[in-house]
Amino acid sequence: MVDVPELITTKLNIVKGYIKVKGTVNGFPFHKSLVPVKNAAHRLFVNMATLKGAKTKLGDVAKFAIEEDLEDAEKQYPIPVELGILLKEKGLETQFESLSPYRRKEILKYLNTVKAPQTLDKHIKSVIYQLENKAQSIRIP
Repeated sequence: MVDVPELITTKLNIVKGYIKVKGTVNGFPFHKSLVPVKNAAHRLFVNMATLKGAKTKLGDVAKFAIEEDLEDAEKQYPIPVELGILLKEKGLETQFESLSPYRRKEILKYLNTVKAPQTLDKHIKSVIYQLENKAQSIRIP
C-alpha cells in the first residue's frame, strides 16, 4: 500500500470518497482507486499481480506515476432500442430514470456488451420484471 499525499489528492475528483486513477508502477500499467483513510491521506493498494508485473516485491522502492482516470466516469451508454420500447410501453421510464446514476450506468454498460440477441432479450426482460415488481436493487445478469 502507498499513501498518496494530500497535495496530490486535493487536485483530483473525489467520488464517494474514492478517486479513480490510472498509472504505472516501474512502467507496468494499472487502473485502480485511491481509497480514503480516516484521518490520513488516500491510499493506493497494490496487489500481488501489479507487484509481479512491476517486477518488484513488498518492501522494495518502486517508481509510481498516477493521473486521474476520467474515462469511465465520462462514458455514457445508450439505452438499447428494445429496452427503450418496453420502458415506454409499460410506463416504466420514470422508474428507470429514478435509479441511481451508478445503477443505471451499470445496467446500460452491461446490456451494451451483450452480443447474442436472445441473451440481450433475456436480460432486458429481467430488468423490466424487476422494475415492475419494484425490486430494491436491480441486478443483471
